[in-house]
Amino acid sequence: MSLRIPRLLVQCALCGLGAGALAPTQAADALTLEQAAALAARRAPLVAAGREREAAAAADLDRAGRLPDPTLQFGVQNLPVQGSGAYTFSADPTTMRYVGVNQEIPSSAALAARRSTALADAQRARADRRQATFAARQGAAAAWVELWAAQRAQQQLGELARQATLAIHAAQARLAGATGSATDVLAARAQAAEIDNRRDAVAADEARARASLARWIGARQADAVLGDAPDFARLPAPEAQLLSSPDAQAPLLEWGPRIDAARAALQQARATLAPDWSVGASYAVRAPGLPSMAAVQVGVRLPLFARHREDADVDARDAELRALQQQRDDARRAQLADVARTVAAWRGWNAQVARDETTLLALAHDRARTALAAYAGGGALQPWLDADNAEIQTRLSYVDALAARARAWVELAYLLPEEQP
Repeated sequence: MSLRIPRLLVQCALCGLGAGALAPTQAADALTLEQAAALAARRAPLVAAGREREAAAAADLDRAGRLPDPTLQFGVQNLPVQGSGAYTFSADPTTMRYVGVNQEIPSSAALAARRSTALADAQRARADRRQATFAARQGAAAAWVELWAAQRAQQQLGELARQATLAIHAAQARLAGATGSATDVLAARAQAAEIDNRRDAVAADEARARASLARWIGARQADAVLGDAPDFARLPAPEAQLLSSPDAQAPLLEWGPRIDAARAALQQARATLAPDWSVGASYAVRAPGLPSMAAVQVGVRLPLFARHREDADVDARDAELRALQQQRDDARRAQLADVARTVAAWRGWNAQVARDETTLLALAHDRARTALAAYAGGGALQPWLDADNAEIQTRLSYVDALAARARAWVELAYLLPEEQP
C-alpha cells in the first residue's frame, strides 16, 4: 500500500505537467517585440546622430550652388622704398592708395555640379539615418527574441525540474519501503542537480539578453515583462515581395546615394572644362593735385591643357561611376541571395518546430512519464534516467528551433527600415 500512494501521486502530477500551459502570465504593460523595435527607433543614440547629420546635410544643400562671397581688396601701390622720398605717398606721382572688390563667378556647370554633390550628400545622410533606424529596430527585435527564447527554455527546464522532484520522492518512498536503494535516490538527485545547472546557464543567457535589450531601449523598459510573440510561424511578408524590392531594403539603401555622388563627381569634373570668370573694380587715390584712378578687371580661366588635366579627371570619375554601378549590381545579387537563404532557413526551422510540437515533445514526455510511473511501481530507475535525458535534449532542441525561426523571421520582418512588420 505504501508503494501505491506514491505511484498514484506521480501519475497525477505527471498528467498535470503534460496539461500545463506553456505561455507565461502577461502583465498589462507587457513589452511586445513591435514595441521594443519602435522604442529603439525613437531613442537609440545612433538614430539621433543620424538625424543631426541629416540636418547638417540639409543646411549644406541650402548653400550649395551659390556664388562665393566677394573679396574686398585694399592697399598701396608704387610706394617708394628708397631715396629721399622713401615711404612718402607724395614723392612719386604713380603712388596710390586703392580699395576695390572682386567677385569670382564659377561657370553655371560648376555651380550645378556643386548643387548635385550637395544633394547626393543629403540623400546619403538620409540613407544613413534610415540604416541607423533599421539597425536599432532589428537590434532591439533580435535582443527581444533572445530574451524570449531564454524564458521559453527556462519554462521547459522548470517542468523537467518538477518531474525530477517527483522522481526523487518516488526513489525515497521505495527506499523507505525497502524496495529501492540509496543509489536510486542519489541518481535521481544528481539528475535534478543537472537540470538545475542547465537552468542556471539559461538564467545567465536571459540576463545577457536583457542587457542587450537595454542597450537599445533603456534598462527600465528592458525590465518589463515580455508580451506575446508575433506569429513566427508565418512569414512577415510574401516571399515574392521580399525578393522583388532589394533596392528598398536597408542593406542596399546606401547604394543609390553613392551612385548619385559618383555622378555628381563626374558632373563636377566635366564642369572644369568650362572656364570660370572673375570681375573686379577698384578706386585709387594719388597725391594731392593728381587725379584719382579707377580700374575694372575681368579674368577667365583657360583650360589650355585639358587632355592632360581635365580630360583625365573626367575619365577617372567616369570609371569610378561604372565601378560603383557594378558593385551595386553585385550587392543586389548578394542581398537577394541572403533573403532567399533566410527564407529557406525559416522554412526549415518552421518545419522542425511544427514536428516538435505535434510529435517529438509529446513522445519524449510520454516516454519519461511512463518510465517514471513504472519505476514508482517497482521497475528500474535507469529507463527513466535515459528517458529524462532524452526529453531534456528534445525540449532544448525545440527551444533552439524556436529561437532560430524567430531570428530568421526578424531578419525578414525588418528589411524595410521605415515599415513596421
